[in-house]
Amino acid sequence: MNSTAASAAGQIIGQWGGAERPRLSVVGTGYLGATHAAAMAEMGFDVIGVDTDPAKVKQLSEGKVPFFEPGLPELIRTHVASGRLRFTTDLAEATANSDIHFICVGTPQQRGSNAANLDYVEEATRQVARYLTHDGLIVGKSTVPVGTGARLRSIIADAAPLDVAVELVWNPEFLREGKAVEDTLRPDRIVLGGVSPRSEAALRQVYAIPIESGTPVIVCDLPTAELVKVSANAFLATKISFINAIAEVCDSAGADVAVLADALGHDVRIGRQFLNAGLGFGGGCLPKDIRALIHRSSELGATKAAALLQQVDEINMSQRLQVIGLAIDACGGSVLNRRIGILGAAFKPLTDDVRDSPALNVAAALHLRGAQVVVYDPEATETAQRMFPTLTYVDSVDEAATGSDALLVLTEWDEFTASDPVALGALVGRRVMIDARNCLPAATWRAAGWSFSGLGAASSKAPAIDGSGVDLTRRAPQLATAG
Repeated sequence: MNSTAASAAGQIIGQWGGAERPRLSVVGTGYLGATHAAAMAEMGFDVIGVDTDPAKVKQLSEGKVPFFEPGLPELIRTHVASGRLRFTTDLAEATANSDIHFICVGTPQQRGSNAANLDYVEEATRQVARYLTHDGLIVGKSTVPVGTGARLRSIIADAAPLDVAVELVWNPEFLREGKAVEDTLRPDRIVLGGVSPRSEAALRQVYAIPIESGTPVIVCDLPTAELVKVSANAFLATKISFINAIAEVCDSAGADVAVLADALGHDVRIGRQFLNAGLGFGGGCLPKDIRALIHRSSELGATKAAALLQQVDEINMSQRLQVIGLAIDACGGSVLNRRIGILGAAFKPLTDDVRDSPALNVAAALHLRGAQVVVYDPEATETAQRMFPTLTYVDSVDEAATGSDALLVLTEWDEFTASDPVALGALVGRRVMIDARNCLPAATWRAAGWSFSGLGAASSKAPAIDGSGVDLTRRAPQLATAG
């Protein structure tokens, strides 16, 4: 960028900074990008979504979403029809016809490392800068390690045409899968990092509707904005691993972690959310984000943060082993040739995402130990089959339960919590329930004749039952700790 353009960068002019309504492009149309594009169209902007995958662009252009997200298909269909939203693979055309460019591509974990892979973010930013035909604002929304924005500003300076002024800022996302539309239309906060007065004014125009409804705006420097999302995820992960660590104490002491969590949650300094003991967290965000923060913290010499989050990650992963152990114990020390019914494959309800899913991880581990694993999930069967095609998938709770030696709830879908223990008891081979999400009413299931266990619940140890209904843990206590 020449000196004239560099000087102009501090006082950006052009449509995006003026009185006219800016036109928006959204680069990357996964969970974040597709939702952001549709929400911006809902707020009245003309939006172009860009993706390198022609099949995905075709689907979205037809109002179809290639993943499960409640409310999103309807919103996309509405605004594709209204003309405010369209999708393309042509980044040059989208850049030329837009004023503000949101970078929403993925930052997956690097192969063989905890570090985030920034190739997609860097390339997307470089290409947008290269294709600029007029002054523009590039807005990073992807979750990135602190320090990324400074490097991207250097990339932009080298790639942008000499006769345009361009600014890069950071506006992290805080959407939750399953509630992404609501979180984007009505965010609980808006963070604007590294903005100039003009770019701040432009983004306040973009987010005028939620701001007018009371959403707070936090204006900060670029590194702080980069740290907000990953720090939020790290805190939530820590809260989950904390209660799972306490659940281990509850198991040993005969206490009930669910009641304990309720009591803790009444303290306004703590709150009840994310205090559900169980199988732990997964998905495409929390695991990779805390690992990337561990890596970046170590690079920066912030060893306390790295050590704390390392423990959080280890506690979380150990929950999966604990559930596997409960299933082995319940089957008398081995799951070889035992039929195991698995309820849930997605990492949480209201999504079909199976990335780093604890449920699918447990199912696959039991399969590798010789179990006949039968999986049912209301939405994630297709995505689970692509990842673990050797498992058996069925279309209902009843099919998963039929003939099972143990039934495991691994994702807390409402359909599972509403299951009738009496009706299912007539289908299973053994009435053994392992509630790895602590989402079922234990007393109701036990009253229906089930051997019932959870994580951190009072009397949670799963008795092993043989084919005659005899409690193997009473007859042969050593079997309860086998495996």
